[in-house]
Amino acid sequence: MASWYLPWFLCSAALLLVSGLPTPEIFDVDNGLDRDIFDINEDLGLDLFEGDIILDEIQEKNAIVGERYRWPHTIPYVLDDSLELNARGVILKAFERYRLKSCIDFKPWSGEPNYISVFKGNGCWSSVGKQLTGKQQLSIGEGCDRIATVQHEFLHALGFWHEQSRSDRNDYVSIIWNRIISGKERNFDFYDDQVIDSMNVPYDYSSVMHYSKTAFGNGSEPTIVTRVPDFMDVIGQRMDFSDSDVLKLNQLYNCSSSLSFMESCDFELGNVCGMIQSSADSADWQRFSQVSEGPESDHSNMGRCRGSGFFMHFNSSSVNEGATAVLESRILYPKRGFQCLEFFLYNSGSKDDQLSIYVREYSVAHVSRTLTLVEQIKDIPSGSWQLYYVTLNVTSKFRVVFEGVRGAGASLGGLSIDDINLSETRCPHHVWHIRNFTQLIGSPNGSFFSPPFYSSKGYAFQIYLNLYSLPKIGMYFHLISGANDDQLEWPCPWQQVTMTVLDQTPDIRQRMSNQQSLTTDPFLTIDNGTYFWDRPSKVGAQVIFPNGTQFQRGRGRGFHNFLTQEMLKSRDFIKGDDVYILLTVEDISHLNTQNDPLPTLDVNDLCTSFRCENDGICILQNGKAECRCRSGDDWWYMGERCEKRGSARDTIVIATSSTAAVFALMLTITLVSVYYTRKKYRKEPSSRTVNTTMENQYAL
Repeated sequence: MASWYLPWFLCSAALLLVSGLPTPEIFDVDNGLDRDIFDINEDLGLDLFEGDIILDEIQEKNAIVGERYRWPHTIPYVLDDSLELNARGVILKAFERYRLKSCIDFKPWSGEPNYISVFKGNGCWSSVGKQLTGKQQLSIGEGCDRIATVQHEFLHALGFWHEQSRSDRNDYVSIIWNRIISGKERNFDFYDDQVIDSMNVPYDYSSVMHYSKTAFGNGSEPTIVTRVPDFMDVIGQRMDFSDSDVLKLNQLYNCSSSLSFMESCDFELGNVCGMIQSSADSADWQRFSQVSEGPESDHSNMGRCRGSGFFMHFNSSSVNEGATAVLESRILYPKRGFQCLEFFLYNSGSKDDQLSIYVREYSVAHVSRTLTLVEQIKDIPSGSWQLYYVTLNVTSKFRVVFEGVRGAGASLGGLSIDDINLSETRCPHHVWHIRNFTQLIGSPNGSFFSPPFYSSKGYAFQIYLNLYSLPKIGMYFHLISGANDDQLEWPCPWQQVTMTVLDQTPDIRQRMSNQQSLTTDPFLTIDNGTYFWDRPSKVGAQVIFPNGTQFQRGRGRGFHNFLTQEMLKSRDFIKGDDVYILLTVEDISHLNTQNDPLPTLDVNDLCTSFRCENDGICILQNGKAECRCRSGDDWWYMGERCEKRGSARDTIVIATSSTAAVFALMLTITLVSVYYTRKKYRKEPSSRTVNTTMENQYAL
């Protein structure tokens, strides 16, 4: 990025309240309809078995999924051209969840006899198990592009039926038959153990394969009532696999480990996950359940479980400035070449204490175990647990090294670390930490914006969170004017926005984080024909940051029912009254098979169509677009579009070359002049003799 960019990490982590101000202009994905899989299919008039299952003739006679219906651990797939771009990105994210929690992998089809073809059909549906038909279709239609919906349909393809179809379901739920749409009663049949194998796993209210409470209802009243009332708003969750979903999947496919998971450590066991202390440092990390100056409890349990809850602590108050304490993970073996390290950090010491993250690699080329600094974490807030992500790119076996460093200034405590997770996945781009969350729910201050962030492409944005319109919690994405707008493409094309409310369960494999994605379609317009994702300075409203800075904010697009208040309570979304929202905005244009040209822009917006090269900035000068080129101390760009590069070194070379050329030319001229002068003077004596003789003759 050019030097005038504002890095995202310089942004304040504070929330920006909008109470007392006009509600921002926001639009809902799917027109604000709260539709589950079965609602979508019902609205389309689909009459499928159990609402979203395609049956073949054999399965209509026998619903047992045996060995012949199982896929290999690596499943070939094709993403059909009919799929919407957002759906493509969501499907690939769903594959990552399978890799994190099971041994199931997916690969692009390369001629295998059986494969899954994912396409945009009518609704969301799948067959159950491998059908041995070659191309096996799975539909992710309009409104189905939610990650848990994709997980649900692929679980069908892998051989799983709906949870409430199992033989013991009447022990856990009651079906209210008179509330079911006439003719749909068969969708609530259940089957004995000879038909559907529950794999000796208890009934699971929180399964991603369970019907919602109003499935196939003829009104707004529930068609399914849980015998434990607390689970009424849990059944039908579409966030992620439950623990039991993962357990059954791994049992069916004999998975002994997960593909992309590497390590999780909450320090509950005395062996501290095989971590080792360094002998070359000044102090040690010690295992505690509380420290007098903080933290008072670990992050895993937050003091909820007496006699448990541990973390590792480096006491910086007992050592001098510059002293270190080093803690190293066990040896880890990467497969993919990229990793995401996540941990919670608490600072009760000096404001200048810091944590350095290293990687110690073991390879044939570096027998001495190369130690590489990855990141230094400074200015650590004090008094609460803070979430951090660090991206690694390791290809050989390695250890992760945590080095606490004693800073200057007084320290009464030190650094504490807990709930470490390492996986071969991508880290989120940004973390929005919201404190005192429960005080905001339902309050007049319950609608607010995130601080500004920048995407990897340079687009500036904010997230709008609505906690006031309970029981539904809304979340929306807004483009805002930023430092890079002159250099960006408008309308903003094919940036997939993924917003995740983090389930803070310690082990990443057991989390059920709630995630939604949307993609900026440059062709999307509103009623007046304006492009929705056009430049905020062109289509946005002027607003003011708390520090007085004016900027423009575009319209918001998102989900008015991102999460319900009841679902928020069902998992560890709120911990220590803190909530973390993970944000990633990534370019997915490479997934677009259509490659349609971007819409034609307003001819008056000259700078949009006038592209400056080499990070030059377009300006309007006397009604014409011109490029203002970048320059440094000894280099610069020039030309109409900054297409040429110059430097002091080039100038010296040119000047030297020019001087040499002039010298050579002058030397040549001098030599030629000398030659002709000498030639001339060789002839002069005889000429003078002749002239003298003639003069003497005339004198006589």
